[in-house]
Amino acid sequence: MREGLRTARGVARSLRIYYGDRRRRTAMEALYGRFVKPGDLVFDVGSHVGDRVAAFRRLGARVIAVEPQPALARTLRLIYGRDRAVIIESVAVGRTTGTVELRLNLDNPTVSTASADFVRAAHGARGWEGQAWTKSIRVPMMTLDALIARHGRPGFIKIDVEGFEAEVLGGLTQPTAALSFEFTTIQRETALACVERCRTLGYTRFDAALGESQTLVHGSWIAPREIARWLANLPDEANSGDVYAALG
Repeated sequence: MREGLRTARGVARSLRIYYGDRRRRTAMEALYGRFVKPGDLVFDVGSHVGDRVAAFRRLGARVIAVEPQPALARTLRLIYGRDRAVIIESVAVGRTTGTVELRLNLDNPTVSTASADFVRAAHGARGWEGQAWTKSIRVPMMTLDALIARHGRPGFIKIDVEGFEAEVLGGLTQPTAALSFEFTTIQRETALACVERCRTLGYTRFDAALGESQTLVHGSWIAPREIARWLANLPDEANSGDVYAALG
């Protein structure tokens, strides 16, 4: 009973944070509008409560919303279950197909993760005080390649999976026009591995946005080694953000 109440409170907190800011919503549409056009297919990997799904739909895209947390998948179905342009996949995404252990943060489900390294990196780190992953469940896992085989090739992939981003990109062998992945300063090596994987896949143009700013830092495309240098030199206080990658 207590666990269910904590989960419900965590989901409600996320709904207030991610749906309650109109300026953030406008900025998000402007940012994603650079990559997403009406009729495009988008993969939202790590959909959480679906604020990005909402942005992609306002831009006229069809969305595959991927979210392995049962409580959040139920939330997505309540919000988008009647929208025929949204398909909800209750799975994790990784390097292989199978199952994976998902570590749940009941009070802050946005940072639940399949990465044990992420949990270790957050322990005692500045800005991550009070975060606790108190429950683990096993969930099904697919690769991006398998999702493409099932739903078609997307024009854009958003990846936000709390330290598991390199594993997600490891399951992609057929690049899309553009993608984004979240990074944190407590796991720079994961971000740098993602940049290298993108470079290997053929992505040559990069930019980034800090936190939830929805504003690109550089304003023009930079090369893989330049975004890697920027990530390496970013102060710890920056905490997190998203890297955007596009084919040349």
